[in-house]
Amino acid sequence: MKIIVDVMGGDNAPLELVKGACRAYEDTGVDLLLVGNKEEIERVAEQEKLDISHFEILDAKETVEMTDDPLMVVRKKTESSMIKGLYALAHGEGDAFVSTGNTGALFTSATLVVRRIKGVKRAGIGTVLPLKNPVLLLDSGANVVVEPEYLETFAVMGSIYMKSIFGIENPRVGLLNNGSEECKGTELQIAAYELLSKNENINFVGNIEGNSLSADTCDVIVTDGFTGNILIKTIEGMGKLLLGSLKDVFMANAKTKISSLLVKKQLGAMKKKFDSSEYGGAPFLGLRKPVIKAHGNSKAKAFASAIKQAVGFAEVGLAEKTVDGIAQLKAGGEKDADAE
Repeated sequence: MKIIVDVMGGDNAPLELVKGACRAYEDTGVDLLLVGNKEEIERVAEQEKLDISHFEILDAKETVEMTDDPLMVVRKKTESSMIKGLYALAHGEGDAFVSTGNTGALFTSATLVVRRIKGVKRAGIGTVLPLKNPVLLLDSGANVVVEPEYLETFAVMGSIYMKSIFGIENPRVGLLNNGSEECKGTELQIAAYELLSKNENINFVGNIEGNSLSADTCDVIVTDGFTGNILIKTIEGMGKLLLGSLKDVFMANAKTKISSLLVKKQLGAMKKKFDSSEYGGAPFLGLRKPVIKAHGNSKAKAFASAIKQAVGFAEVGLAEKTVDGIAQLKAGGEKDADAE
């Protein structure tokens, strides 16, 4: 197995990403193909005394900036680490690709270069929410506007993900809505509800309101990327607010500081739950091969987690299982020329 790693994207490239690659190699022993400016990679490795002798390096002189237009990246930045890495994946030079780069550029480029699974009109970004039990949010930002059938596809892909990665035998799928009744929501939600409720390939449990997500109501929650992105950022913001408020309480005086020592272990576990570096990144579901988007501000620990996440996806054959799941969904339906 080989993971292709873009070490020139995000805020902390290339040093923290090279360090993360070294850390992932130490933990897994997996082969890595680093993509980026070879001189820069070797310079930071020498400067920090990092052993990169185990890695192949694919030289790429250009870098995708966070402000770059997604389509412009595909058309004009063909020598960038992102595009060269994606082409390497598409051509079978690796089993998965990881990048911290521009989300829009990565999603658009991956869709055009790696391409979607036949039958998938729109790939989606899946994000595991930091709740009591893992809940996969799909889509969390790729598709601002969706059709009801996109949400049905997201439900199938999300179910395959949760079964393959978390071992949930029959994942419960919920539709994010502003009420639990089937008549709630816009035309999109009403039409999607009808599709999901008739689909025998998923365990649809109905509409789920935002305040019910934390009550273990579902394992997969589907929505459009606009709403999903707002939801995940709200959860992340509230998590930071809660942790900050707890810190203020325990640091208020000598007594509370002493009491904090009694629950230090539990507080550490709670903080870890909201720590994005533990999760690594978000997969683009619906592509022919695994592509992982790591956080743009990833440091070594988070980037190593994203690489290990990519290893897991490749090991369980997530893309292949998704192909089979989508084929079942589309059995007897129209041929989807859009994803050919």
